[in-house]
Amino acid sequence: MKIPVVSTAGHRGKSLIVDTQQETIHVHDTTGRLLGNMSWGAIIERILASDEDARFAHCRAQPRAPLALKVRYTTPEGKHFDSLTGGIGGGGLFIESGTPLSPGTELTVEFSLPDRPMDKLKARAKVAWVRHKPERYLLFPGMGIQFLDLEKRIQEELVGLVEALNRSRSLS
Repeated sequence: MKIPVVSTAGHRGKSLIVDTQQETIHVHDTTGRLLGNMSWGAIIERILASDEDARFAHCRAQPRAPLALKVRYTTPEGKHFDSLTGGIGGGGLFIESGTPLSPGTELTVEFSLPDRPMDKLKARAKVAWVRHKPERYLLFPGMGIQFLDLEKRIQEELVGLVEALNRSRSLS
């Protein structure tokens, strides 16, 4: 099956040839010359080996930074869970959990920022994606949470915090 590349800047005119018999994808230039190929297995492994920041960056409207905070989340049935965040941003956070909830599950999250530990921030959210097992001994199982209803003031504070954290990480 030949799939033309029509909207990806810098690659318009190229084409992908999907070979289902050999489970490979071949990339051809505008003249039809083969530029290279990759097996489906190699593509799958590359995707699985990348971290969530790379895999889901296209889905995020806000940048994210690694930050461990205590978080309490409540399911629609009223069950409460306490955990830690693995990262946070203006659009959501990652909750470490050995038993992540299913994608699409709506919940309420409650957490405090490091500079105001007594000020509980609360937001309605949903599970956007899950990681069921640890990856590369560095990434814990858990779930990516997308905020559905977050006060503008709190979102602005989170964006400022993420910018400061990312700036300090790039300086060190």
